[in-house]
Amino acid sequence: MSDINPWTTLSSEKIYDNPWISLTEHQVLNPSGGKGIYGEVHFKNYAIGIIAIDTDDYIFMVGQYRFPLKQYSWEIPEGGGPLNEHPLASAKRELLEETGLVAKNWQEVLKMHLSNSVSDELGILYLASDFEQFASQPEETEQLEVKKMPFEAVYQMIINGEITDSLTVAGILRVKLLRAGF
Repeated sequence: MSDINPWTTLSSEKIYDNPWISLTEHQVLNPSGGKGIYGEVHFKNYAIGIIAIDTDDYIFMVGQYRFPLKQYSWEIPEGGGPLNEHPLASAKRELLEETGLVAKNWQEVLKMHLSNSVSDELGILYLASDFEQFASQPEETEQLEVKKMPFEAVYQMIINGEITDSLTVAGILRVKLLRAGF
């Protein structure tokens, strides 16, 4: 396939903007030449996820109520990282904020676009290990529960559909593949 853009943008209007996202509506000609609209969400931060695994093969998981889903969610520590900051610095800050952990070892394991049909959000996942424990520092918008869970139990929760957070699912599956030599 070609890298040539088959879409023609006729006009664009930013219809919403806040400190985290902006929404632009584009009047377009689609690849078949038909007129239409395309909504594009621009994220002003990276999505950062941390798979924090201790020497006993336990993962630090964070539970919290997710407002858009109207339900409780278990996931790896994660948060937003400013686009003008190195993603690893954001990962270190998020891990400390949510779990109180400071890791000595860090490895980037995955980059992924989280919903590329409507947004430009880039997720970056890190594997972290060798920790010192400090007090967590959650933001005022976070009411978090942190618990350690065996890696295999988290993997099974993903396979069973009990964990659906995209960064968590992708990160755990990626680590599982890395462990298997892929």
